[in-house]
Amino acid sequence: MGKQSVARSLPDTDARAVSSNLRGSPQKLNLVAQMIRGKNVDSALAQLTFSKRRIAVDVKKALQSAIANAENNHQLDVDRLFVAEAFVGKKMVMKRWRARARGRVGKIQKPFSVITVVVREREETA
Repeated sequence: MGKQSVARSLPDTDARAVSSNLRGSPQKLNLVAQMIRGKNVDSALAQLTFSKRRIAVDVKKALQSAIANAENNHQLDVDRLFVAEAFVGKKMVMKRWRARARGRVGKIQKPFSVITVVVREREETA
């Protein structure tokens, strides 16, 4: 008794990590995701480390998690990994308000995002 095992949705050379409920808009998060798409994982980590954007810290955690998943769960070679995909999704939006003049309100929206990072092992070139 228990759950049926689900077939893996990714190929054997891929590993994924999802970071959810990140406090920031998807537009701003996508700018950071664009920086790392298609790069080797070591150069992507270096770029995220020295990025001035606040959300880069959370993207770096997601990338490190994807690298750890590739190494520990799928026995992939860390030196041959690159960022195959990094895509951003929209989560909830907390709606707040601020009192303004003459009894009106100013809307404040506090968006949350989700990022999915997929790392892939490069084919060996002979």
